[in-house]
Amino acid sequence: MEFQDTAARAAEAAAGEVLGELSGDRMVLNMGPSHPATHGVLRLVLELDGEVITRATPHVGYLHRGDEKIAENMTYTQFIPYTDRLDYLAPLANNVAYVLAVEKLLGIDRQLPERCQYLRVICCELARISSHLLGMGSYAMDVGAMTVFLHTYTEREKIHNLCESLSGARFTTSYTRIGGVSRDMPPGWMDQCRQFCREVVRNFDETETLLTRNKIFMDRTQGIGVISRQDAIDYGLSGPNLRGSGIAHDLRKAQPYLVYDQLQFDVPVGSVGDCYDRYLVRIEEMRQSVRIINQCLDKMPGGPVCIPDFKVSLPPKERVLTRMEELIHHFINVTQGVNAPPGEIYFGHENPKGELGFYIYSKGGGTPYRLKIRSPSFVNLSILPKLLPGHMVGDVVAVLGSFDFVMGECDR
Repeated sequence: MEFQDTAARAAEAAAGEVLGELSGDRMVLNMGPSHPATHGVLRLVLELDGEVITRATPHVGYLHRGDEKIAENMTYTQFIPYTDRLDYLAPLANNVAYVLAVEKLLGIDRQLPERCQYLRVICCELARISSHLLGMGSYAMDVGAMTVFLHTYTEREKIHNLCESLSGARFTTSYTRIGGVSRDMPPGWMDQCRQFCREVVRNFDETETLLTRNKIFMDRTQGIGVISRQDAIDYGLSGPNLRGSGIAHDLRKAQPYLVYDQLQFDVPVGSVGDCYDRYLVRIEEMRQSVRIINQCLDKMPGGPVCIPDFKVSLPPKERVLTRMEELIHHFINVTQGVNAPPGEIYFGHENPKGELGFYIYSKGGGTPYRLKIRSPSFVNLSILPKLLPGHMVGDVVAVLGSFDFVMGECDR
């Protein structure tokens, strides 16, 4: 008997229901899960009347990896590398979001050294720029502008170079640690970061020259995929997709964490809520990220990058090799993990795609009893059945690109 997984069978059943209701000239079109414009394994079952969509049913789950259940069978520290693979275009931000949730559970979120907090903010904003650069480049390519992708990816390579110098890895960084970060900045890194900030702003100007007043780009995006303020709220949208509809909600402002309350930056919002507004919001967000990074570099304090509590963070290697107490702490941390108290917490982080949230239910010990991930890509895609009907097939590509989702995060 030929094997069929649950997701495929459910998708076929849904398509069968649609087919059973069709009459006249209407037809069903499968878009994805192997389609360049779906940016991953997203399947859309579209019911068409000519070229106009009358019904859209998204099917997800083709990439499901069980990250939440994996977390429940690992120590809190061991799960950090798995967060890199959620929104794999912003691994530094994912690391910070998860670790902040664990630190909230441990009750040490107010004890972090200042230098560590500033470093984490720089990492999050570099991740935001990196994610938006690739998102805009691929979005432009979706609607026919190849050159923009080459411009944005050139700048993204510079961010990878900074990540490699800082963490030792270009892509899956695993840089953040519970109670701090894995290492301090190498010599000269701050100067390299300043130089990048000066150069990337020119790239933003070039991108806007190529797109913002481009007649073809404007025709493909203006008035397409309009999301009202109320619909954006009702469907739980977050990030640029929410702010594109005119709602100035940003967790860095609404519920400040790290040192965001000590930094000056604006929250860009749209006025129409269409694909074009979502593009403009991301452009301005990158400019604000550069502004934040420059402030952090100017204010960067000295001192340690990890809390001195060796029951939470690993002791320095030289002390582990020469002192019995530090050796014991190191052994317990590595084999058993941090001893978290019983309780449950939720922490929401303003990731490039929106609110990345972690819910942790602990019964004590070094492993979470339950862990739930609120992935913004998954929630943002929930509006597609309401949004796509009435559009033409060609508009689906523009709408999906404007959402800038990642299926690795959506399916977890």
